[in-house]
Amino acid sequence: MAKKNVRNTRGRIVNAAWRLFYEQGYEDTTVEEIIEESHTSRGSFYHYFDGKDALLSTLSDLFDEKYESLRPQLAEGAMSAMEQLLFLNRELFAMIENSVSRDLLARLLSTQLVTTGERHLLDRDRTYYRLLRQIIGAGQAAGELTAARSAGELVKIYALCERALMYDWCLCGGEYSLKDYAAQVLPSFLSGFLP
Repeated sequence: MAKKNVRNTRGRIVNAAWRLFYEQGYEDTTVEEIIEESHTSRGSFYHYFDGKDALLSTLSDLFDEKYESLRPQLAEGAMSAMEQLLFLNRELFAMIENSVSRDLLARLLSTQLVTTGERHLLDRDRTYYRLLRQIIGAGQAAGELTAARSAGELVKIYALCERALMYDWCLCGGEYSLKDYAAQVLPSFLSGFLP
């Protein structure tokens, strides 16, 4: 029970912070506002985070929450492995466009480039990587995806494609729809996944 409360408190702080970052901008959001929005205490906030900057790395948590919310639709078994990969991408990129500012995404990507500590986006224990391994492994077992490369290699390529698309979107100043552009180009990138 204590572990669940820890997750809930930390999750409330993360969700409140990103909601405020999106609505007000990162620079204009204070720790006090995050505490108030999350209905937690100053002590709870500083128990989990050293400050506002420490919240930048939690964007991967929001991505993983989105993937968890999509699991039931994947479990229905109506989609092929390739359709599941494209569905996950479409849903994640729609979430990014609608609730994560481009500036914050760019800031996260840049911190991951220069950090000497944890690179949260590359954490292979994240829901993101576990779900991709599951989909790709099942797709290979069903003969829907190539077995010429390991599931791990295909996961790495897929993640690389998604990061490249996010990076380019940020680099181009969000001048196009991330979700729509990915829907156009990702199938070509992933054509090498087919047997």
